[in-house]
Amino acid sequence: MLDYVAGLPAFLGYFVIGLAAYAVFAVIYTRLTPQKEVELIRAGNLAAVTAFLGALIGFSLPLASAVAHSVSVVDYIIWVVIGILAQILAFYIANFTMKDLHEKISSGDIAAGLWGGGIALVIGILNAACMTY
Repeated sequence: MLDYVAGLPAFLGYFVIGLAAYAVFAVIYTRLTPQKEVELIRAGNLAAVTAFLGALIGFSLPLASAVAHSVSVVDYIIWVVIGILAQILAFYIANFTMKDLHEKISSGDIAAGLWGGGIALVIGILNAACMTY
């Protein structure tokens, strides 16, 4: 019976590190953006929800790829950091390619939220694919 859960310690280790990585990413992302995501989301701003979820999903793809392809916990953590850096790049690309992106998101412009979240998702997909060494 114990053979069935032999991988549980490794699962728990990677899972806890993954949850911590989400927390670190969320803190960095919300500090990086000029708008107050949590306040906007609580107020029902769909543009902010879309942009933030796009960033979280965009980060989750390389995070999952890193778990699947890492050779150790240290290797996993290194690729998590690279995933965070790629999502920071996505933030700057989205901001550069749409004038007043954050003001538009703050005012509830759904197209701006989709643009920001979509760019984060696209960068996340590319990043995850590049981690399949």
